[in-house]
Amino acid sequence: MKPFLAALGIGILVGALYSLLGTRSPAPPAIALLGLLGMLLGEQAVPLVTRVIHGQEVASFWKASCAERVTGLPPAPDDAP
Repeated sequence: MKPFLAALGIGILVGALYSLLGTRSPAPPAIALLGLLGMLLGEQAVPLVTRVIHGQEVASFWKASCAERVTGLPPAPDDAP
């Protein structure tokens, strides 16, 4: 239930931001796609920054974990549930 409430809260914040920027909702396709790309990149930023702060290697983590999520490539067969 918690992810649903978080999604609702974030949706309300984004809706308010759209209103402040004068963008209609649902957003035009180009704006919506850029927004989705921003969400994907933002989602990956937290683990990347955490690794940088802890002095861990970032390039292989990006390649192994983040790139698939951002580019939409399906996970490798050994990662499947």
